[in-house]
Amino acid sequence: MCRTQGCYSLSNMRTNDEMARLQAAVSALGDVDVSAWPEDTLKDQLGELSAALVALDTLLTRVAEEVRGRGLRIEEPVSA
Repeated sequence: MCRTQGCYSLSNMRTNDEMARLQAAVSALGDVDVSAWPEDTLKDQLGELSAALVALDTLLTRVAEEVRGRGLRIEEPVSA
């Protein structure tokens, strides 16, 4: 028997895990402050940074297109 909010299917648990991982990625990216990197470090890491940014852009675009493809809108959260 399930409680009102305590019953989750395997699909819901997987979705919750995926959302937690997305939130962790957002948090990790929020900690990146490239403006604080020394110029030499930025130049040394530029190739790797560029590859990571392109990969992120590709993946974010794919997820957004999948959401839009289901007829839903992606909206910016309204700040309080």
